[in-house]
Amino acid sequence: MPRQALSNLRHWLRENRGFIVFLLCFGLLRTAVADWNPVPTGSMRPTILEGDVVLVNRTAYDLKPPLSTRSLLRTGEPQRGDVVVFFSPVDGTRLIKRLVALPGDVVELDEGQRRLRINGEAALYSDAQGVLEPIGPALAVGASRPLEQLAGHSRRVQLLEGLRSAQHANAVNRRPAGFGPLCVPEGHYFMLGDNRDNSGDSRVFGPVPRHLLVGRAHHVLVSADITAAWWTPRWERWGRALQ
Repeated sequence: MPRQALSNLRHWLRENRGFIVFLLCFGLLRTAVADWNPVPTGSMRPTILEGDVVLVNRTAYDLKPPLSTRSLLRTGEPQRGDVVVFFSPVDGTRLIKRLVALPGDVVELDEGQRRLRINGEAALYSDAQGVLEPIGPALAVGASRPLEQLAGHSRRVQLLEGLRSAQHANAVNRRPAGFGPLCVPEGHYFMLGDNRDNSGDSRVFGPVPRHLLVGRAHHVLVSADITAAWWTPRWERWGRALQ
């Protein structure tokens, strides 16, 4: 490197060392402590919408070196009902789903009624809300959003009732509605999307090993309707806690 260029570089580094330290600390914070995760799909509707950016606590379960899945220290235990960011055990894709079953749990989802069971206890469903759910360009189906209560936790889930016709079922990447009973292996966790009829989850790729968990998502940071022409902000979702 020419002497003048090297001198200019050293001068630039001296003048901007505070900003450089800030960027390094910011990068360390995001890769090891806290993170945000843009959500491009509707597999967690109605809890999380396409265009939500969620905050993720990367130290909720384990302390890991930046850019690594190796745990240095366990900091907490995953709980049923947590919204978890993790890497797919099949292809490493970063996903966000609901943790519904812990190691040793026997989990089952009835094909007909789509009722979730954990260790023989059936979830209770109430206060169902009827909506018209978009599943593609100029295509929508009727959906039901009941309150699912099980194992001390409750959340809204979505059932795409209108997918019972073959025409509509072929319009989305539909996943099997039922599974189990299955005993979750030691050190693994069973994940489901809240949008039960349109989610690629543990019904497809199986239980997720702990080392692939990134962290627990707890709030929506910002949100915009990415299906709209101008990505309209959803102000009412900014800062919303995830249930």
